[in-house]
Amino acid sequence: MRVENRKLETKNACVWYHRKVKINMTNTRNLSVAEIEEFLKASNFNNFSAMSKTEAYQWIEKTILETKYWHLVRKERGIVRSYLAKMTGYSCSQIDRLIVNWRVYGHVEKKNYKRTEFTKVYRKSDISLAAETTRVFGYLSGPAMIKTFKREYEIFDDSQFERLAKISTSHFYNIRKTDTYQNITRIFEHTKPVSCPIGERRKPVPNGSPGYIRVDTVHQGDDQELGKSVYHINFVDEVLQWELVACVPQISEKYLAPVFKEILAAFPFVILEFHSDNGSEFINQRVQAILNQLRIKQSKSRPGKTNDNALVETKNNAIIRKEMGYTFIKKEAHELINDWYKNYYNIFLNFHRPCAFATIEIDSKGKRKRKYMSGDYQVPYEKLKSLPDAKQYLKDGVTFESLDKIAYNQSSLKFTEELRKAKRELFDKINKQYFRRNI
Repeated sequence: MRVENRKLETKNACVWYHRKVKINMTNTRNLSVAEIEEFLKASNFNNFSAMSKTEAYQWIEKTILETKYWHLVRKERGIVRSYLAKMTGYSCSQIDRLIVNWRVYGHVEKKNYKRTEFTKVYRKSDISLAAETTRVFGYLSGPAMIKTFKREYEIFDDSQFERLAKISTSHFYNIRKTDTYQNITRIFEHTKPVSCPIGERRKPVPNGSPGYIRVDTVHQGDDQELGKSVYHINFVDEVLQWELVACVPQISEKYLAPVFKEILAAFPFVILEFHSDNGSEFINQRVQAILNQLRIKQSKSRPGKTNDNALVETKNNAIIRKEMGYTFIKKEAHELINDWYKNYYNIFLNFHRPCAFATIEIDSKGKRKRKYMSGDYQVPYEKLKSLPDAKQYLKDGVTFESLDKIAYNQSSLKFTEELRKAKRELFDKINKQYFRRNI
């Protein structure tokens, strides 16, 4: 046995204090009552505890026998009890109980804990029978299944249901939570992939040629009291950033099909591919029929590839949200908005508003890096004219002479001022026709 003392030094004195030390009870020497008394006086600053409960009980029983506890006088018994408490770390009342156990049963030993076990009324076979019956009957409610168990036993004399016929509704729901029941009734169905043959999942590769259109919708925002708002349809060419915007009162084939025809016809160059996300407003047979009629390929974004339609997503914020905001607009105003788009905004976007065309550099590791130089800013119409042999991309009947009349009829500043004036008039009409009458 080794006792470790620690010393706390102060300015005036050295104070000794103790800590509880675990000892091996099998290594302790047999002591007489007089030696035990001297030991207790000398170890006032030390506390001990046994390494294990079993070892402590064995040592207590051995000490009681060796000191002939029951032949000692009262004072000597108190010294032995204090010694037992000191060496084991037990309380005096615990030592008294252990001594009484030794006197009654002849030994001191650790009692084994016996968990209370209740008799199981419903066996595993009953739970399996209940689960199988539930599965066969199509997973009826608890009371309905209990009635079924009673009928099987009372009417059809099936002895298997003898115990289940007496089960309560609440306990039947307890049985339903068991693993035995769940393993029989639980049904797993793998997620079935949705296969849509319309459109090809891939990212368009224009290779510097115009005619690859990106499409997306922008919702103006609903109102709890006023109902649904309008939707904006955004069409952007990937190479030229040529952009046309339209407005519809709701997302349905009835309104989208005419808009698609009108917008696709308004592009001055030949459309080769139509790319969108997987929304049902674009992936449907009506749109597919329109594109097939115009001989335009249709593609759609791939799952997990957020960059497939990134260009039009950025335009949604920089073009539509910047002008139209998030304020609720009644869907009846879509015709007024479409007139403003057609007569002003679409012309402004393609003939007067400069766009940034990145210069892509590839470093030694093959990493693509985009840089925006001062000369990389052009309006989409100027970008179209700068392409090599640009006339080959124009539709039949469209010439640069006719487009120049639109682009250079007046200065960009003057046209933009007219655009802003028309926008203020637009929202004045919307407020007057669709809101003020309801105030």
